Amino acid sequence: MRAIPLLALLLSGWFAVPAHADEAQDWLTRLGLAEQQQSFQGTFIYERNGSFSTHDIWHRVQDGQVRERLLRLDGSAQEVVRVNGRTQCVSGTLIAGSGDSPDSHAHALDPQTLKAFYDLAVIGKSRVAGRNAVIVALAPRDQYRYGFELHLDRKTALPLKSLLLNERGQLLERFQFTRLNTSVVPDDPGLQPSSECLPVAASSDKEQQVDTPQAWRLDWLPPGFKLTNSHARKDSQTNVVVNSLMYADGLARFSVFFEPLNGAVATESRTQLGPTVAVSRRLVASEGEVMVTVVGEIPIGTAERIALSVRQGAAPAKS
Repeated sequence: MRAIPLLALLLSGWFAVPAHADEAQDWLTRLGLAEQQQSFQGTFIYERNGSFSTHDIWHRVQDGQVRERLLRLDGSAQEVVRVNGRTQCVSGTLIAGSGDSPDSHAHALDPQTLKAFYDLAVIGKSRVAGRNAVIVALAPRDQYRYGFELHLDRKTALPLKSLLLNERGQLLERFQFTRLNTSVVPDDPGLQPSSECLPVAASSDKEQQVDTPQAWRLDWLPPGFKLTNSHARKDSQTNVVVNSLMYADGLARFSVFFEPLNGAVATESRTQLGPTVAVSRRLVASEGEVMVTVVGEIPIGTAERIALSVRQGAAPAKS
């Protein structure tokens, strides 16, 4: 009989001791505050779909402002600078994308919300980048989201390592520091972008923000996911308006995009690269065919069910 991996058992909640739940919540609360309070600099590795990359990071909290610079050290040159979470400039292949860069998943966590959809538990201790850590597991209570294992620095609660795992305990994504210095505040030269880091405007020259009434809805959402943002962008060259809806459960996120086909030939698809899935389907709308695409770090079955639930128009009023 094949042995079940211990990590899979831990994340499934079999060994999650209820007495540890409060401790796990305390650590997640500290994690949510850490990057808003603690300056640091270091080097981390990022693994996704069997591919590794190495990055330097400078993170400074000063005078109520959080400034951060990330620089990829291998492969294609990539750089991104953020101020208070807003991307200021990007370089390399990031220019053609969204400007996002791998990070620690540490963003405004609300343990009270998360515990309704994840089993939270402290499951052990470890040592990462020469620093003592506590291991916090977030095991999903259903099949609609992935599980996390977070190795948090005992001194600062910063994430020293983060593992994203599927329902079988298999690794989908890894973030891990190899060097972390919290005793020195990064200086201006370290945070200064290079000449290749090109400024990012609030909206590009080819796109403009447009206000449109809510034209789409989802008839099914995974429990706990809520609409966090919606917008429409118009390409000034093609005049095509692409609508998008963004949802989150406090940890996991996904987006739904609606692009008019205008007679173009498009193929429905389902793809997965590491933890990120993209499911596309054609939908006949009042103005013609539209390609609906669900993109996010959620199981592909979840994305498919979301895509099938898309309907045109606002939700009907409840009587």
